Amino acid sequence: MGKSLVVVESPAKAKTINKILGSDFVVKSCMGHVRDLPPKELGIDVEDNFKPRYVTIRGKGKVLTELRKAAQNADAIYLATDPDREGEAIAWHVAHSIARKDAEIKRILFNEITPKAVRESLEMSSALDLEKIDAQQARRVLDRLVGYEISPLLWKVIHSGLSAGRVQSVALRIICERDNEILAFEPQEYWSIEAFIGREGTVPFKAKLHLRDGEKPEIVSGEEAEKIVAELRAQRFVVGEVKKRDQSRRPSPPFTTSTLQQECARRLRFSVKRTMAVAQQLYEGIEVEGETRGLITYMRTDSVRVSDDAINEVREQIGQLHGPNYVPDSPNAYKTKNSAQDAHEAIRPTSVALHPDRIKHLLSQDQSRVYELIWKRFVASQMKPQVLSITTVNVNAGPYVLRATGNIVKFDGFTVLYSPIKDGDGDGDGDGTVGSVPDDIAAEQVLALNELMPEQHFTKHPPRYTEASLVKELEAQGIGRPSTYAQIITTIQDREYVEKVDNRYFLATERGHTVNKLLVETFPHIFNVSFTADMEDKLDRIEEGQDNWVDTVGQFYASWKDHLKEANERRKELKQALQEESDIECEECGRMMVVKWGRNGRFLACPGYPECKNTKPLEEQEQVETDEVCDQCQSPMVVKTGKYGRFLACSSYPECRNVKPFYLGMSCPEDDCGGKVVEKQSRKGKVFYGCDQYPSCKFASWEKPVEQACEHCGAGLLYEKTSRGGASSLHCKVCGTQREEGESAQAA
Repeated sequence: MGKSLVVVESPAKAKTINKILGSDFVVKSCMGHVRDLPPKELGIDVEDNFKPRYVTIRGKGKVLTELRKAAQNADAIYLATDPDREGEAIAWHVAHSIARKDAEIKRILFNEITPKAVRESLEMSSALDLEKIDAQQARRVLDRLVGYEISPLLWKVIHSGLSAGRVQSVALRIICERDNEILAFEPQEYWSIEAFIGREGTVPFKAKLHLRDGEKPEIVSGEEAEKIVAELRAQRFVVGEVKKRDQSRRPSPPFTTSTLQQECARRLRFSVKRTMAVAQQLYEGIEVEGETRGLITYMRTDSVRVSDDAINEVREQIGQLHGPNYVPDSPNAYKTKNSAQDAHEAIRPTSVALHPDRIKHLLSQDQSRVYELIWKRFVASQMKPQVLSITTVNVNAGPYVLRATGNIVKFDGFTVLYSPIKDGDGDGDGDGTVGSVPDDIAAEQVLALNELMPEQHFTKHPPRYTEASLVKELEAQGIGRPSTYAQIITTIQDREYVEKVDNRYFLATERGHTVNKLLVETFPHIFNVSFTADMEDKLDRIEEGQDNWVDTVGQFYASWKDHLKEANERRKELKQALQEESDIECEECGRMMVVKWGRNGRFLACPGYPECKNTKPLEEQEQVETDEVCDQCQSPMVVKTGKYGRFLACSSYPECRNVKPFYLGMSCPEDDCGGKVVEKQSRKGKVFYGCDQYPSCKFASWEKPVEQACEHCGAGLLYEKTSRGGASSLHCKVCGTQREEGESAQAA
């Protein structure tokens, strides 16, 4: 009797499942996708119902040979790829590539990689979900159509090497529009007034001006503020209404993909990409006390649903760890939003008995920090609320009313374990000399004025997006899905459409604004939030069996193909519209030079081309300040672009002419090196990438390294290739897998 074959995506997952199932099973990894659309052509027959032509991915021939050999002698073939659209598609492609005609093909699904879940999945095997496969195919075809038919317009109008993406370009638009909001913002002056008051001999407390003649005061000048201060000094301060109430603060639900990404960004300063890589490791399995098992449930989910078994287990643990007072009478229930697919549980520990402290020594630092966050968030989600006692005091002063609010914690509840934080949580009261509202304060008490503090303010522009807030916005607008957020953000950075200010806030580059302007003006109905969100809903309808994928793709294609044809006919006009006339005269023919785009940024060119081919660097470049400090004069370093790409230069130029290589923001991949990867150039001016510790470290690559784990083999780096036509792809040097940037569901 032969063994059963189980096929999974990654070697790490295969190792874990193999230890669970034992010798009766052969567990093999397909290393991710095995078939895809051809990399150098459209691969879609538009005239034949958008029929895709799949080919074996380069480097996967050996993998498929091994899988076919294993399948020949297998009694049954179990496809155990991830329980989502992408996983279903991988299973379908594997089945198509390796299955015998008489083979028994079974699909098994599990939300967590534990002995119980894996064995139960074998008993509940099913057929492949064709509707889910159709939904993935629709997404793949849509992304390929956009990438292969619209991107060349960018090459012709701006320069080669650019890309458009059905989702990535909308994310870029969101950032560009926020930049424009900030640029157009005009701050408005306003003033606030605070009083430090209290009974004689007691520590004063702070109260803010709340009402004037029964209405909210709008103080727009210092003169008006000083007038009010003078009037307040002449008033008698008497306690008016005193309100006391209890307020319950419920815990947050367990993590979804987006909330995990947001919280790791806020608390750990992790990028979205880094968060997902670590979560993948925790899901695929770690050896714990002689047993290899996954530590968390599947990390791509938009549901807050939790199994009854998990709820019962965590309630028991809460009682043991914190006492019965912290266990609610009934489990806390959370509502999954209507747009969520709800195919999987929320992200939670596979067993809350595995306390973070218990397994900390078995995990890397990143794994330990992310696991602890997931564990605490889940346990806290099933604890009692925090209870605050809120005291609100109105103090009457003639025509004015000042208000003071204080609170004390009556019951800490879930915050004993997990205190929520938000971006921009407030500042304290300052020097600690101001006390809280007294517990015994009562109406009609006369208070003494200690100090009046008028303060000038200006309205603030909306904040720039961070990774956390961008993910939140994408989710709120229905752009992309949990599995795509990381790649969306990675792609727009890798394409140099956006960069980070202070290593945190997104700022669209000049290139990004130019690409966005062209796409939005040319295809306004395609690259917008509502259309993209609607398309995500249609993909969900395909998965639910409500819509036909060919019809959906056909409607999408028809909505922009004529616009694309028109844009290509007008590309010279579009190109000219992006050019700016400078005040610099061409020294060869006397014409006024224009600003054009090239692969390495903007440059000056003579408009008399081809009769006059004079070009020169654009001297006046936008200087983006960095966190780097000049080691010669201590001035901030700025990013500049030269003939051979980006570099760091001292902002005090020409007084200081110090320059440095442009760091990619990633560590050298060589073991025990500790250096950083920088852009360099060869003697012939060709850009390459190497370690700043050369010659002690010899790491170098002509291809740009991208700090992104291979989804197929787990390698820590991918490398960017650019074809002569300007199309870019990412490939893994370990397993050979290659895919175009910004096209597939994985690539957003």
